[in-house]
Amino acid sequence: MLFYRGLKPALGWLFLFGLLGLMRCSVAAQLALNDDVMALNVEPVELDAHERQWIRDNPRVTVASVQYPLYLFQDEHGQWSGLNNDVLKRVTAMTGLKFMHQESFSTDHMLERLESGQADISTTLAMSDERKAFLDFSHAFGGAGWVFVGRAGAPSVESLEQLAKRVLVLPARHALEDVIRRDYPSIEIRSVKTYAEARALVESGEAYATIENEIGAQLYPLGLLKVGGLVEGKWEADHLAVRKGMPELLSILNKALEAFPAPELRAIRLKWLEGISLKPVPTLWQRMIEWGCWAAVILGVFGSLSLVWNRRLTVVIKQRRAAEKSLGDQLAFQHALIDSMPDPMFVRDLQGRLIMCNRSYEEALSVRQDQVQGRLLMEVDALPEATARMLHDEFMVQLRTRKSRFSKRQLLFKNGTREVYQWTVPFYSVDGKLRGLLGGWTDITQRRAESGCRCLH
Repeated sequence: MLFYRGLKPALGWLFLFGLLGLMRCSVAAQLALNDDVMALNVEPVELDAHERQWIRDNPRVTVASVQYPLYLFQDEHGQWSGLNNDVLKRVTAMTGLKFMHQESFSTDHMLERLESGQADISTTLAMSDERKAFLDFSHAFGGAGWVFVGRAGAPSVESLEQLAKRVLVLPARHALEDVIRRDYPSIEIRSVKTYAEARALVESGEAYATIENEIGAQLYPLGLLKVGGLVEGKWEADHLAVRKGMPELLSILNKALEAFPAPELRAIRLKWLEGISLKPVPTLWQRMIEWGCWAAVILGVFGSLSLVWNRRLTVVIKQRRAAEKSLGDQLAFQHALIDSMPDPMFVRDLQGRLIMCNRSYEEALSVRQDQVQGRLLMEVDALPEATARMLHDEFMVQLRTRKSRFSKRQLLFKNGTREVYQWTVPFYSVDGKLRGLLGGWTDITQRRAESGCRCLH
């Protein structure tokens, strides 16, 4: 009797935590059904005659889209997905506008398409004075802060003042570049093509820090990098950027965003961004509450162990299967993401042997991964012997020096000499050990041919 009398409080705690878990499950189910509800219960936004006529004359809107996981990316089936794509779907249901994605490969490339009129809008551009010269921005529908990203072994970067007389690397035409050049002239700014190149330069020590959206900074394994503080006073609001000269489109988008139900917008953001944004440092009182909760859980589990042991084994097995499935889904997504990259990419080990490559690499060199995996460049009849030997020697030098390489050059392929933008960066394991090289190239010759460029060199 004494045992069961002492067991009652523990069972009460278990019932309470079970109830909380059931509430979380109901919220998750509601988020999962959100898309279906949106599709069924969408009221069209009220537009004036000029706006309705504009939609009839321009039924399709071209979106300059760059791969930005969680916000906007192509899934394993090549379909555009993400938070911003869900917002565009909702705008389509409210207005009848059709959005056609046109992939861009960097922020600079996206801005060029908008400036030249090849695209009408973008969903991932932050507002800046330079961009407002040729773009109009819709009402905001969310946002995130900017954070510093520096080397793990260096002091955490908490402010722009810390970067005085140091190298800050940013993707070309970054939203904060003009402000930093004006207000912090002592900071040496270095421009690169993408955020991946910026992170690589920070890892190698060639730059002291970079600045990223706080959501994007949490998406990649940090390795030799660590996230610092927020850039004070700088907020990256989520806007739809519209090229100048399209006031009707801007007005239609603003009306749709104004009519967007706040609960649905919150549900979409939770669907994609829950658990990704930076968490504030808990106070001592919050930690004490958390410790108290854990102590109550441990006592409850210990008191009722004799009654629920068999059921606990079943729960553990289910959790393990769910974790394995989640890991498998993550790996499948990563492989699909790499294969979706339009440029050839490869990974080589410390001896220069191929670990993996994407489909663009197979197509560019007319090989299959299962044929060339584990082999050196010279052991594969994919490149002229001299080219293969030269590239292999460069890889070995990079592995010894641990330096990244980004260069525009001419290379001799089987089908002739081509101008490429080549990049290779060392990559490391979680414990900081060098594991090999990650690299790829962009075929500039092919891009010019596809775009019909007749530039003189």
